[in-house]
Amino acid sequence: MFWTVTDNAYKTQALERIPVPDRPPALWNRNFRLFFVARGAAVFGEGMVPVAYAAGLLGAGHPGSAVGYALGSWTAAFALFVLFCGVLADRFTARRMMILADLLRLPGAAVLAVTFALGSPPLWVVYVLSVTGGVGAALFQPGVASTIPRIAPDVQRANAVLRVVEALTTMAGPAAAGLLVAVWNAGAAFAVNGATFAVSALCLALMRLAPLPSDTMERDSLRAELIGGWREFRSRSWLWGVISIWTVYGLTVAGPMVPLTASLVTGDHGPAAYGVLMAVNGAGSAAGGLLALRLRPGRPLAWGAVALLGLPVNLALLGLGAPVELLGAGQFIGGAAFAYWLVMWSTAVQTHVPQEALNRMHAYDVAGSLLMMGVGRTLSGPVAAAVGTEHVLLAGAGIAVLVVAALLAVRPIRTLPRA
Repeated sequence: MFWTVTDNAYKTQALERIPVPDRPPALWNRNFRLFFVARGAAVFGEGMVPVAYAAGLLGAGHPGSAVGYALGSWTAAFALFVLFCGVLADRFTARRMMILADLLRLPGAAVLAVTFALGSPPLWVVYVLSVTGGVGAALFQPGVASTIPRIAPDVQRANAVLRVVEALTTMAGPAAAGLLVAVWNAGAAFAVNGATFAVSALCLALMRLAPLPSDTMERDSLRAELIGGWREFRSRSWLWGVISIWTVYGLTVAGPMVPLTASLVTGDHGPAAYGVLMAVNGAGSAAGGLLALRLRPGRPLAWGAVALLGLPVNLALLGLGAPVELLGAGQFIGGAAFAYWLVMWSTAVQTHVPQEALNRMHAYDVAGSLLMMGVGRTLSGPVAAAVGTEHVLLAGAGIAVLVVAALLAVRPIRTLPRA
C-alpha cells in the first residue's frame, strides 16, 4: 500500500515512521562519515569522465562529435531510466540500489581503462559502456536524497557539508584527469574513475541504517507505484510549482549558460582563463555551502529564491563583455548563489516528503531538470548563431530575474516553513 499524506501529517507522524534513537547522534556519526566519503569519491570520479573521454577519443583520431555522442548517450540513458530507478529505490531500498549502481559501473570503467591504455576501443564499445554508466547513475541518484535524512540529525547542515565537498571534488576531478592524461593516458583516468566506484560501494556497504516500516511494507506493482508517486508529486503544490518553474529556467538559462559561457570566454580570453573561471565558480559553490551552514531561514525556499538573484549578475557580466576580473567575481557570486539554493531546496524536499516516497520525488525532480537543460544546451548553439551569444546571455539574465519573481509569487513556495 502506498502512503498518501499531507506535509503536516507527515511531520506529526515522523517519529512513528523513522526510528529515532534516545540520544540523537552527532552529524559526524559513523554512517554520515561513510556517506561523506562515498559522495566525495563519486563526484570526484564523475568529474574525470568528460576529460578522459575527450582526451582518449580525440587522441585516437576520432572527431569531436564522438565525444559528444559518448557523453550524450550517458545523459540519454540517465534521463530515460531515472524515474523507473526511483521506484526501484523505494521498493528495494536506496542503499542496495546505490551499491548495485557502483558495482554495475565498475567493470565498464575497468574495460575503458585497459582499452584506452592499450590504444583505443571501438566506438561502439565506448557508446555501450557510456549507456551502462548512465543507467548506473540513474540507479544511484534517487537514493542520495533519501539517505541523508536517515543518517543526519540536522538535514540542512548535512546538505551544506556535502555541497562543500561536492564543489571541491567537482573542481578536483577534471584537474586530476588532465594531470593523469598528461603524465600517462586516458586509461589511467578511467582506472581512477573505477577505483572511486569501488570506494563508494565499500563505504555504502559498511553503513548500518535502522530499518523503516516502508522497507518491509507490501508493495504494489511498479506501474501502480509510478502512478502513486505522481499523485504524491501533484499533492504538493510547492513541489510541482518549483519544478515547473525550474523547467523554464533549465531550458532558457541553465542549459544554454554552460556551452555559451565556454565558447564566449574561450574565444575572448583563451582556454586557460575559462579553466580559472570554472575553478572560481567551484570556490563560490563551496562558499555557498558554508553560508548554508550558518544561515537557517524559517522560509528556506523564499530565501533560497532570493539568493538566486546572484545568477543574473553572472550572466549580465558575461553578456556585457566585462573584463576577466569582473567575470571571476560574477562566477563566484553565481556559484555561491546556486549552491545556497540547492541546499535550501534539497532540505525542503527531504524534510517535507515522506521517506517512503522520497526516492520517486527526487527522481521526478532530476528527470525534469535534466531533460530541459539538455534541450536548452542543444538549442543554445543555433539560437546564439542567429541572434548572438551576448544577446542570449543577457536574455537569460532577464529570465533568471523573472524566475526568482515567479518563485516568490507562488504562495505555497514563498511560505513553506522549515520542517
